[in-house]
Amino acid sequence: QVQLVESGGGLVQAGGSLRLSCAASGRTFPAYTMAWFRQVSREEREFVAAISPYGGNSLHADSVSGRFTISRDNAKNTVYLQMNNLRPEETAVYCCAAVDYVGLRDHDVKYDYWGQGTQVTVSS
Repeated sequence: QVQLVESGGGLVQAGGSLRLSCAASGRTFPAYTMAWFRQVSREEREFVAAISPYGGNSLHADSVSGRFTISRDNAKNTVYLQMNNLRPEETAVYCCAAVDYVGLRDHDVKYDYWGQGTQVTVSS
């Protein structure tokens, strides 16, 4: 079992930056592929980025490539999402997810563990 707790959300102006954090419980954290999604509607979570268990590989959605960066610190059981040049349409609840699998996945149904999310609001 893995428990995930996000933090770092808030209100920022368009063009601004935020860094989200996701703290995970469990000794096996390094073995998990981690990802960030954002809730764009009640039914839909949009993939943002994913990172391999030991951080060697990452995948970013085309819409955020070059502006957002996912990283992890396995010593701290934490994954991060650095978000730069934020846009108003990126206002959403950002959620952290984990799966005990080696491979980058961009669909929410592939992830087994989820945090509650942190609200990011980008004003125009």
